[in-house]
This record gives sequence, C-alpha cells and structure tokens, in this order.
Amino acid sequence: MSTVTTAAPDRSAAPAGAVRSWKTPILLAVLALVALLVFGAGAPRNNVTFRLSDPNDAIVLPDLVLPAVATGWLTAVVLAALAVLAVLAVRRGAAVPVWLVAVFAVLFLIGFLTWVVGSANNPNVALYGLLAGSVTLAVPLIFGSLSGVLSERSGVVNIAIEGQLLFGAFAAAVAASVSGSAIVGLFAAALAGVIVSFLLAVFSIRYIVNQVIVGVVLNVLVSGLTGFLFSSVLSKDAEMWNSPPRLPVLSIPVLSEIPILGPILFEQTIVGYLMYIAVAVVYVALFRSRWGLRTRAVGEHPKAADTLGVNVNRMRFMNVLLAGVVAGVGGSFFTLVSVSGFGRDMTAGQGYIALAALIFGRWNPIGAFFAALLFGFATNLSNVLSLLGTPVPDQFLRMLPYVVTVFAVAGLVGRSRAPGASGIPYVKG
Repeated sequence: MSTVTTAAPDRSAAPAGAVRSWKTPILLAVLALVALLVFGAGAPRNNVTFRLSDPNDAIVLPDLVLPAVATGWLTAVVLAALAVLAVLAVRRGAAVPVWLVAVFAVLFLIGFLTWVVGSANNPNVALYGLLAGSVTLAVPLIFGSLSGVLSERSGVVNIAIEGQLLFGAFAAAVAASVSGSAIVGLFAAALAGVIVSFLLAVFSIRYIVNQVIVGVVLNVLVSGLTGFLFSSVLSKDAEMWNSPPRLPVLSIPVLSEIPILGPILFEQTIVGYLMYIAVAVVYVALFRSRWGLRTRAVGEHPKAADTLGVNVNRMRFMNVLLAGVVAGVGGSFFTLVSVSGFGRDMTAGQGYIALAALIFGRWNPIGAFFAALLFGFATNLSNVLSLLGTPVPDQFLRMLPYVVTVFAVAGLVGRSRAPGASGIPYVKG
C-alpha cells in the first residue's frame, strides 16, 4: 500500500482569489523617499524649538528642542522601515495595519515640522497654539461631518453640507444682530440648517430627484441667496443686520490649567462644548440605541427594515432634518465665534472638506471627528508656517489642507464602503 503525504497548507499565503492592493505601500514608499531626500539630506543645520506652554500658564513646561539634522535622518530611516513592513504585509496577502499608517503619519508630520520650522527665519513655534488653533478651525468641519453621518447612514447623500453651514452662518449673524443675543443667533442657525435639509429631504425622498444634483443645486442656491442679501441688505446697514455679538469663551476651572490639553479642551465657547457632546451623543445613539439600529438598517437594507415595520422614508426624512440642525449649529461658528459678522461665501468650501472627513472617517462619528481634526490641523499649519517665513512657497501652504484631503481620501483611507443603500431612493412596493 502506498502512502500519500499531504503538505501542510501555507497559512501565510494570500487566499485564493484575493486582490492585493499596492496603493498604500507605494504611497508610503514615495513619502519615505521624500523624507530621506528632504528631511534627512536637506535638513537645516540648526536646532528647532517647540514651545509647549505659555509663560503665563499656571504650569509651565520646558521647551522641546530638537536638532534638525538628527531628527530628520531618524524619522526618515524609521519611515523607510515602516514602508518596507507595509510592502511585506501586502506580499503576504494581508492588509497594511492601521497602526502602521498612523505611526507613519505622525512621524512624517514630526519630520516635516522639524524641517520646515528649522528652515524658517526664526526656528521657534508655539506647539500649544498650533494644536489649539487646529481644534478651533476643525469645529465647523466636525459638525459638518456629523451631519453627513446622520444623513448617509440613513441612505441619503448629503452634498448640501456647504449650504447648511453657509445658511447657518448667515442666519446666526442676522438673528444675533437684530436680537442682540448670540444665543438667539445659535437657535436661528439650527433652524436655517433645518430649512436647507427640508428642501433636500423633500426633493430627494418625496420626489426621488437625484440626491447629488439636489445637494449641488442647494449649495448654489444658498450661495446666491446669501450673497444677494449680503450686498443688498447687510452691507447697507451693517450696524442693524450684520453686527452680531460673539459667544464668550467659557473656561472650566482647574481643568483649563492642564498644560497643552487644558486650553484646547476646556477653554471653549458653547459651540465648542456642543461639538464634543454631539460627537459622543451621535456615536452612542447610532451604535447603542434602537433609533441607531433602525437608522443603520434603512441605510443598509431598507426593504428588510420595511418588512420589519420600520417606515423607511419617514426615518430618512427625520434624520436628514436632524442633520440640518447639527450642520446649522456648526455654521454659527463662523459668525458667532470666528469673526463677528457675515461675509459672502465665508465657509469657503469647508462643507466639501467635511464631506471628505466623513469618507476618511468611514461614516463613523469618531472617525469623522479625528479626520476633521486632521484637516483643521493642516489649515492652521498653513497659516502658522506662512507667518514664520519658511522656504515653502505661500501658494503651496494655502494648498496644504486640500492636498491632505486628497491624500487622505484617495491614498491612506484604503477600502472604504459607504452604507449599502446610500444615494438609492426607496419606493415601497
């Protein structure tokens, strides 16, 4: 009798039919090469100082001083090693670990900051101010991305985030100016967001118009309407219509004195604190409540949800209106916190960046929150670097937030799947 020996299966091999994606390893390899050439070989010959606290803070931390040459080469070598690990992972048929991409991004940022600040006329930057400003600039992006989460998890594509933010900013400025109360302006902003969302819901859900087209049309409509009212009404009597009071900054005792994190987290306006609350509430409600289960059901399998007794279109309609409330409050940031007054198209496309944060965050409130923080950091970094007198052209610095957006969505996000029924109208029967 002959004996047949069967070889043990190779568990490290890629599964049959698996598709390997080389997008992330190639991107990491290119960035590692850039780091070697720029951060290492092109490192400035001086030290870089990062200030961790203000001299007037209750607790003063010592400055962080980094030698630009040593830091540049060290980060470049580690980035190259991480790129090699990413290549090896894909060759085995495995996905690139999320921690690897996160560590790569942090180290690349450290190398870039050290190189660009070290090349400035004054290689000294307040790190605490850079981080605090990043969180502040991310506030409307976070509200906008949460609005997108609420809509798209229900199955309605929300391209109208830009219009919701802009109309919220306009309504907040006018209502606060007329009433003399910033709180009144805050409620008016929420109502304005609901109005834009109502139009989106009626046309996309009731009349089954293409959701992307409706969103784009609403953005153009709000831009034109607010622009017309700004030039014909607000500009002619700014004292009456466009002089809103600002929301005061509320510091939480003791907590606001914590170095670095204190000013960032615990010295905010009402809008800033509402942002933290909104992220937590949306996350818990979406994944830990009956409403969240039904919302995800109508966004993934509306017919199955209908079979179980859920009114699909009513659920979608209500969630789109709720998304308008969230985006409208985010729009109030522009006129009640950032500047005291409304300007034509002052949202400057941040609604579209919020949409990118939504995709980068994989339609998850926590993921969207951190993605919006990334884009806020890129925006603030471009502002700070332009003031330091760096060798990087000013035009590139202005492009930085959008470059980060493109790389994040197209390069680093990997496979990202939208809710199954997103953008697909539901017709009962």
